Amino acid sequence: MNNLHLHRRRSHIKAATVAAFIHLHRRRSHIKAMGSTLLVLFAKSTEELKLAQSLKLKFENTNDTLKVSEEEKEVKVQLGSDVGPDCQVNFGVGLYMDSLAATRFGRLLLWSPRLSSTHDLVSKNFHELPLGTVCITDIQFKGRGRSKNVWDSPLGCLLFSFTLQMEDGGKLPLLQYVISLAVTEAIKQLWQDKGLPQLDVRIKWPNDLYLEGLKVGGILCTSSYQSKFFNVSAGVGLNVDNEKPTTCLNAVLEKMRPNCSKLTREEILASFFNKFEELFDIFLNEGFNVLEDLYCKTWLHSGQKVVIEEKIDGRSIQSEVTIKGLTSSGYLLATDEQKNSYELNPDGNSFDFFKGLVRRKLE
Repeated sequence: MNNLHLHRRRSHIKAATVAAFIHLHRRRSHIKAMGSTLLVLFAKSTEELKLAQSLKLKFENTNDTLKVSEEEKEVKVQLGSDVGPDCQVNFGVGLYMDSLAATRFGRLLLWSPRLSSTHDLVSKNFHELPLGTVCITDIQFKGRGRSKNVWDSPLGCLLFSFTLQMEDGGKLPLLQYVISLAVTEAIKQLWQDKGLPQLDVRIKWPNDLYLEGLKVGGILCTSSYQSKFFNVSAGVGLNVDNEKPTTCLNAVLEKMRPNCSKLTREEILASFFNKFEELFDIFLNEGFNVLEDLYCKTWLHSGQKVVIEEKIDGRSIQSEVTIKGLTSSGYLLATDEQKNSYELNPDGNSFDFFKGLVRRKLE
């Protein structure tokens, strides 16, 4: 589909950048030993620069404006003019901003070398941050996964969360699929542009990313409802340069073509927002059904056999169904040997979504 390919617009105007430092003192002794946490805010243009300056004043003049985790207590904000020579930002902001073509997402970037959780920061401060703001960190010590699972976040991961709003609650459960697809399409775009070997990153329903049979990423979406809008905080974790605990993109690239150029967090993040903005607009205006064929080509499950175990009159009965796609509500669509159609829902108890599935017959 031609409308799924973004024609990237590279600006020749250098991104205007503002830096704000937020020192967060921690109460846990082992975290204190590591020193205070640093947050640096960058802006794509003069328009976002004005927003950043307003945020600086708000954080500076209002007590407890920036809500953080229980380990992070005291907040101090400084503008870029106060940046000292000892500040080393381990993220190529210039490369990222120059690669960013999105007009609504990722244009305000908050970077930290170490943070409890990017997702907690953007969700707890949703109304303080402009929509589309992204928070990225090098290391998380309290990363979040599905169902309160902890996401292992070592150095080398691309770890970020951003904000958006939606009005249609019926589409909200499908948003995580759009985000997953944006990640895989962003990686695909990069290896095409850079002439790299194809990385077959696939989607495991509902929100995991797999490469060579191993998990390399995950998606987390949370939301709250206020004033006719769903306020969504979306988070992504992706193994880019860390081979542990599973594998990573660059390790697989190295095996496929030794000494080839590597993918960078900066390029992947910019490519993600470029793709996401395009797919998100299609999703809102035309529905997920326009994207479903591409999604199903990218996921792991077409034709997969699943055994459903049910209790009938006190007896455990097993039956096999075949996954065909997604239902309109975003659950798995499956059929049995008699061609009956079912919607498969997780039971809410099993760690693996494909264990403990509950089926509902579709008329």
